[in-house]
Amino acid sequence: MRILVVEDEDKTVAFLAKGLCEAGYDVEAAADGEAGLRLARNQRFDLLIIDIMLPKKDGWQVLAALRREGVRTPVLFLTARDSVRDRVKGLELGADDYLVKPFAFPELLARLRSLLRRSPAQRDEHLRIEDLDVDTRHHRAVRAGMPLNLTPKEFRLLAHLVRSAGQVVSRAEIAEHVWDIDFKTDTNVVDVVVRRLRAKVDDPFEKKLVHTIRGIGYVLKAS
Repeated sequence: MRILVVEDEDKTVAFLAKGLCEAGYDVEAAADGEAGLRLARNQRFDLLIIDIMLPKKDGWQVLAALRREGVRTPVLFLTARDSVRDRVKGLELGADDYLVKPFAFPELLARLRSLLRRSPAQRDEHLRIEDLDVDTRHHRAVRAGMPLNLTPKEFRLLAHLVRSAGQVVSRAEIAEHVWDIDFKTDTNVVDVVVRRLRAKVDDPFEKKLVHTIRGIGYVLKAS
């Protein structure tokens, strides 16, 4: 997998490149925002690691431009800016994660691997089961010719269920892929999102696709 590091501190770039290469990734680097944006537009990467305080274009501008242009590659902000306002701004612009410097490399690697596991952007796929079509590249879902108006979390959940069609998916696995966190076992937030998804994917149609496996989780299959 290919990772683009957009960072202007030479020591940080060298540290990241060494660690990521040893972990089996191909790494490309850009020293300013304009170069990083150009590379992200013109080449295919599985993940972008972007600093915020960059020459020429800052990380906010780079991310905003990519998302406007429909580039859905996962983005991890790696920055010294640690205020809540900065974190919220990054996530609202479309970042997938936010890690503050100084950082421990094992934590960065764990977050990177989690993003790559759960992100549909790393796999341009057109998935189909029965009359349900899911286009993960363009974030579109259609059933029986009817577009489904899904939130980002609902779409991520549906894509994961479709990829795992016929297999039971636990609530813990859903929590990891949709929210990238560990939920307590007594929480019902996963069930709430599944219920909202069903209202759009199943309720208007005679044939139901999302099924509950009591005490375990959910499975997507033809009834």
